[in-house]
Amino acid sequence: MFSAASNSLCSKPQVSDNDKKTFLRVFQLCDEGNKGYLSREDLKVAVVMLFGYKPSKLEVDSMLSSFMINTTGVTSDNFLKMMALKKAAQLSFGNQREIFSVFDVHCRGFLTLEDFKRAFRQVAPHLSERTVVEAFREVDQDSDGLVSYKDFEFVLNYGAST
Repeated sequence: MFSAASNSLCSKPQVSDNDKKTFLRVFQLCDEGNKGYLSREDLKVAVVMLFGYKPSKLEVDSMLSSFMINTTGVTSDNFLKMMALKKAAQLSFGNQREIFSVFDVHCRGFLTLEDFKRAFRQVAPHLSERTVVEAFREVDQDSDGLVSYKDFEFVLNYGAST
């Protein structure tokens, strides 16, 4: 359902020279031991430095599987591409928290299937209930019957898991 939004990130993102310098500087700072690549832990620290949050195991796995050419780690070239995509995703979906808040009418910090149905009745009343239920299941990454903001954000940024 949301994978079309994530596909817009497949085109080459525009990154300023200043961003490239920042990305490379962070790469150098996080390259523990000057080995020429970032390990999994180095990558987590780099994301914290650049974006201000610790990435989940799932996010790190996704980044590594997408960009790791060898099993050693992420090279500076791949790191630049990875961070450019992350920055583009942040800019493209800068209003995703606002969208989530509109769905979360009870301000609970998660969405239930009923919240989803209510939102879809308002914005897309022609969709069948079956389609809405399938969309909910697609977004509910951990299949707990609740969609957290993290589930919502992940699907918007990386597409569905199926």
